[in-house]
Amino acid sequence: MKTTLLTLAIAALGLAINVSAADKEKHDHDHEIKAGPTGGKLITEVEPHVEFFVNKDKMVEIRFIDDDMKVVAPGEQVISVTLGDRSAPTKLSFTKEGNMLISDKAIPEGENLPTVVQIKTTPDAKAVTEKFNLNLEQCPTCKNQEYACTCAHGEEEETKKKE
Repeated sequence: MKTTLLTLAIAALGLAINVSAADKEKHDHDHEIKAGPTGGKLITEVEPHVEFFVNKDKMVEIRFIDDDMKVVAPGEQVISVTLGDRSAPTKLSFTKEGNMLISDKAIPEGENLPTVVQIKTTPDAKAVTEKFNLNLEQCPTCKNQEYACTCAHGEEEETKKKE
């Protein structure tokens, strides 16, 4: 009886491993960190994807990006951004300018700002929320600012801390 149970358990485990391997082959997107076409943070939880970019004037630019990393014209999406000091946050609203949305004011002073981006694909759709720290320091290894860094050097530092 024990041999039969052990054989069944091993067979079930083998099937589970095969199903998992088959799922990975069907997995149609990658988890590689990518920046948007202008070097901003790419938010992929919505279609089309959203590029969040802080320009030299400290204004936030929002571009909509298709799966081929091409900019598409804004539709009826609604974007709101809240960032900065949590006791007195700055709220940004956006207006259409060419093929992007641009914030109504500059971001507050600081190099590392808690940021919440809310994206509605249509005015009555449920909002998708993305939270991150808007770190404006230049990454030492890639050409982007830290908030849009693609080189994953932070993971290496975490590994060193654990050792």
